Order: sequence, then C-alpha cells, then structure tokens
Amino acid sequence: MTDTLTRAPVPLEIDLSRPGIRAWRTFLGAHAAVTRRLEAELEAEGLISLADYDVLVNLATAPGGKQRMSELADHVLLSRSGMTRRIDRLEAAGFVSRAECAADRRGSYAAITADGLERVRSAGPTHLRGIEEHFLAKLSADELDAIRAALAKVIPPGSPDGQPDC
Repeated sequence: MTDTLTRAPVPLEIDLSRPGIRAWRTFLGAHAAVTRRLEAELEAEGLISLADYDVLVNLATAPGGKQRMSELADHVLLSRSGMTRRIDRLEAAGFVSRAECAADRRGSYAAITADGLERVRSAGPTHLRGIEEHFLAKLSADELDAIRAALAKVIPPGSPDGQPDC
C-alpha cells in the first residue's frame, strides 16, 4: 500500500483561475463559512443542530405540519437513508412523529410535534440573527437581488429548492 504522504500530487485538469471555477469555489466557501457559524451559534445556546432545525422548519411550514419522507429529503438535501436516520433521532427526542401514508403503504410521513414546534420557535431568533449578521448585513440590497437572480437560474424549474425556507 502506498503511503499517501509520500505519493506525488496528482495534477488537476481544472484551471482554478477560470472565473467560473473561482465563482464556484467562492460560493462553496461562503456557504461553508456561514453554515458553520449558524451551527455554532445554535449549539452554543444549546438549542438544536442546524440540520435538525432545517428539518423542523420544513415540517412546521408544510401543510398540516407533515410531509412525505421522500419530499422532506428533497427539501433538505439529504439522502433517503440520511433522512430516515435524522427522523429517527428527532422522533426519539419527541420533536417529530411518523405516520404511514394511507394511499401508499410504502411511503410514510414525518409530522412535527408540539415539542418540535416549540424547539424550532425557540431556535428561530438565533438562526435569523445569524443569517442577518453573517450574510445579509454584508451585502447591499442590489447584491442580494443579483445573487438571488443568478442562483435561481441554476435551480431546475419545479424543484423543491426554488423557494427554500430559512
């Protein structure tokens, strides 16, 4: 087996100086920086993880406070198996419940509970304050409009990601 520390680096076929690649890397870096800060602030207040908050917000804003597991996974960008594990943890904490889909026995719903709704409401001010401080306050209204318009072009029509909740 070759030691990874002594192996010569593999040259990339990507020109990292191309404007498009630089924009992509900046987008990824900005996303990572902001989400790390939001996660840290929620954890520092002992509220909830950012991923759990995302799931609970999606359920809280869904009609009837429930959503099919497959749709929920699409909204929060988790795999089906990743969503199942996350819902297992949220269910054990009392924040969600599961119900079978009467029309399709293979499908199931996740529904937010009263405790889950209270948790997402208590975490909301911290999360929104973080969005304001780490993202919105750093950009002008024109820049925010330009970012929204530019990124909207990347989202496929009819995608659940078209108008995500915060």
